[in-house]
Amino acid sequence: MIFGSISYINLLPFSIFLKKALQRTQEKQIIQYHQGVPSKINRLFKQRSIDAAFISSIESRHCSCTDLGIVADGAVYSVLVIKSEQMFDSDSASSNKLSQVLGLEGKVLIGDKALKYYLDGNKAVDLSLEWKKQTKLPFVFARLCYSGHKRRVEQLAKKFSRKRVKIPRYYLEKEAKQKGISSKDILWYLQHIDYKIGYKQNRALKLFLKKAKATKQ
Repeated sequence: MIFGSISYINLLPFSIFLKKALQRTQEKQIIQYHQGVPSKINRLFKQRSIDAAFISSIESRHCSCTDLGIVADGAVYSVLVIKSEQMFDSDSASSNKLSQVLGLEGKVLIGDKALKYYLDGNKAVDLSLEWKKQTKLPFVFARLCYSGHKRRVEQLAKKFSRKRVKIPRYYLEKEAKQKGISSKDILWYLQHIDYKIGYKQNRALKLFLKKAKATKQ
């Protein structure tokens, strides 16, 4: 099985969980990883170059998905619109469409670079917070989907949703060095990310997909 992973801080807990969950040598050899930005992972999944991945919610409409995703209930600090000329983020899919749904113009910035932009004290509109203000609902940025290995992917998703992952200092310091964001800020940021998709999150997802369909390109 080839597992696609978005290379952002928001999936650090899941990445650590997955490494610990695959303790058997045989399974470690079977499962391969492919990291990339959301738009690239979406493309590889659509091409069936990977078997399972966190897919942008806007691209997950007709996919087989688990009840696991990347969710924020209010401010997320890593999906922003900066006041400037209209410009989409080539790494993104859902966030670009979300800016259109919300009627916000400017430069869309997502992921670790957006988080760093915020932490550096720059001003921007938080798209997740704006969605919350307008709908009173959380926002689902991505969903864990699969094109094969259903049973194993579902098992991993359920196990992760029941488990609180503690990030070892080694991984935290490594991530901080790579991203140029302090360990303290990474832990603070992860407090604003949730992964369970329940009734309210599904309502939010359906509403977003409905609004996205009605929004002109």
